[in-house]
Parts: sequence; structure tokens; C-alpha cells
Amino acid sequence: MKIAVLSRNEKLYSTRRLIKAAKDRGHKAEVIDFLKCYFVIEKGNPEIYYNGAKLTGIDAVIPRIGASRTFYGTAVIRQFEMMNIFCANESQAITRSRDKLRTMQILSRERLGIPVTAFASSPSDINHLIEEVGGAPLVIKLLQGTQGIGVVLAETKKAAESVLEAFYGLDANMLIQEYIKEAKTADIRAFVVGGEVIGAMKRQGAKGEFRSNIHRGGTATQIKLSKEEESTAINAAKVLGLNIAGVDMLQSGRGPLIMEVNSSPGLEGIEKATNINIAGKIVEFIEKNVPDREMIRDKIKV
Repeated sequence: MKIAVLSRNEKLYSTRRLIKAAKDRGHKAEVIDFLKCYFVIEKGNPEIYYNGAKLTGIDAVIPRIGASRTFYGTAVIRQFEMMNIFCANESQAITRSRDKLRTMQILSRERLGIPVTAFASSPSDINHLIEEVGGAPLVIKLLQGTQGIGVVLAETKKAAESVLEAFYGLDANMLIQEYIKEAKTADIRAFVVGGEVIGAMKRQGAKGEFRSNIHRGGTATQIKLSKEEESTAINAAKVLGLNIAGVDMLQSGRGPLIMEVNSSPGLEGIEKATNINIAGKIVEFIEKNVPDREMIRDKIKV
């Protein structure tokens, strides 16, 4: 089988691990910079070109699309889908998960646990918004932010008003969420592949830092999920249509609360914390869903 990893940087840990895992399992694998792909759309003939040559012989695609490149990245994935090539995460599911507001709306509709979340376009609603999420302290998140960037903890009502007024003044879209004190600046990431949690870690924020992102000084340790946490993670990925997802949750007094569902979760933190070959599990999932063309040809010859 020939597997393409859509990534801007072949040196990234996650990209390197996926390529190695595919080759270790006997497949051909290559990194394709999706920004260097282009395609011509015509009747009944979907094709993709890369570095001036037509892409052929690809059996499966693993998207590693950064949030800032979602529009073009998902356009390339859609073209692969038009060519009937299996994509580990579908374009529509990636687009859906990248919209934080839409994600929260879907999770709410499906009765999955989330922090109380508010959204408005007018600064005249600030006081009511603060009240609706339980008052200060509260969390303010830019919809376009990733990896903890654009996430602010407002510890007082006055601080919250100042931040919200500043963001509204910049015409920024943001979510206002309740602060889950009992989580103690820690969260859980459950890594879901093919409807199954294959690994989970607890991330603890560094001293003085409420965000638990590892690249911001947080630490990660393996954790065994409760049945409720496991089912919440699986259902979150399912309702968003993601085959591969990193589901971030807070442990609260009313059960697991989903903060975010990531369609291109990093592998380094979870693999090092759990000693689980996550990349290999992803390739194994692809094997179960894509018939190997070379095996089919061999059978025909026999």
C-alpha cells in the first residue's frame, strides 16, 4: 500500500513517526506538502498535481493540516476524496472540528459534557455573558487560536470586561467559558482512532500557568480513563465525524467536560507519556479500511 502524509514539514515528530510506522508495516510512504499540490476540476476527471507531476498510485492519505491552512488543506483532501482515495480524516469532519463554536454547538446538541459557553457579537452583552458562565474567574478563547494561543484566564470581573472590550474592539470572535476550578490547571487528552481510545494522558500546567499545553511547560503522564471519560471521548469524535482525534477534557464535579476536539493531534506527547505506538495504531486503522492493491493483484494472478 502507498500512504501519503499531508504535511508542511517532513521533520516534524508526528510526520516522521507516521512515515516510519507505515514503512515498518511494509508499506510505501511519502510526505506531500499539500500547499504545493494543485488540481484542475473538470467533468468526471479529478486529478491532483504535485511538483508538476500527476499524483498516482496513492491508496490512503493521512492529513496533518495546520489550523492556519485549513481552507486549502481541506480543499486538497476533498480532491483526494473525489478520486476515491481513503482519507484517515474526511475534509468535512476536519472543517467542522476547526470551528470551535460549531464544535460546542454539536457537542451540546448530542448531550455531551462541555463547560458552560457563551458567544455574542455585541460588547453591550458583556455583563450578561459573564453572569451566564458563572462569573469570574472565567476563560476567554479566540475562535482562531490554537495550541493555547489566544486563551486568557480573567480572574476578576473587571479583568474579564477589559479583555472582552479589547477583543471586541479588534472585531475578534471569541468564546467565553466557565472556569473549572476543580480541574486544577490539568486536563486529559484521549487519543481516539477508529472509534476506540488507544491512549490517554493527563497534562498538568506549569506553575503559574493555567494552560496545560506541553510546549508551554506542562507535563504529561499516562492515565487510565473512567468509563464515562472513555465513552465521552469516543462519542465526541463520532459526532464530529473524525476517525482520528485528540479529545481534550477537564475532570469536573459533574463529569468530563470537553474543551476541544483536535483533528490533527500531535503524537510526541502522547507516545512519550504512554509508550504506546500511536503512529502504528493509525497505520493499522488504515489497513483495516483500505484494500491493498498489490495483494489484490497477486490474488488475481493466482
